[in-house]
Amino acid sequence: VQLVESGGGSGQPGGSLRLSCGASGNTYSTNCMAWFRQAPGKEREGVAAISSGGGATAYADSVKGRFTISQDNAKNTLYLQMNSLKPEDTAMYYCAATYLTCSLVERDFSYWTQGTQVTVS
Repeated sequence: VQLVESGGGSGQPGGSLRLSCGASGNTYSTNCMAWFRQAPGKEREGVAAISSGGGATAYADSVKGRFTISQDNAKNTLYLQMNSLKPEDTAMYYCAATYLTCSLVERDFSYWTQGTQVTVS
């Protein structure tokens, strides 16, 4: 599975940004896709995940009600809509995929992008 993300950049507090992640290759059997982020000096953390089959979602408490994960299966594309941005959302954001059951656990994911920077200031 190959993942390529786009979007990100700079935003203002209270503003919005959207990340996209296109998947190719052996995507038909992936069970879950997710977004992770890593702020400077901190460990990478799960932000949001979505199951490929039923579309069930999971969110980190820090982004609930502000971020929305979605997918367009026809386009093999994953999205992260980020609203009501806060400075603490500043981080490198990664798209990831797994054949395992959906979770926000980093070690469960085998496929990753190189990350895109999101800066809120």
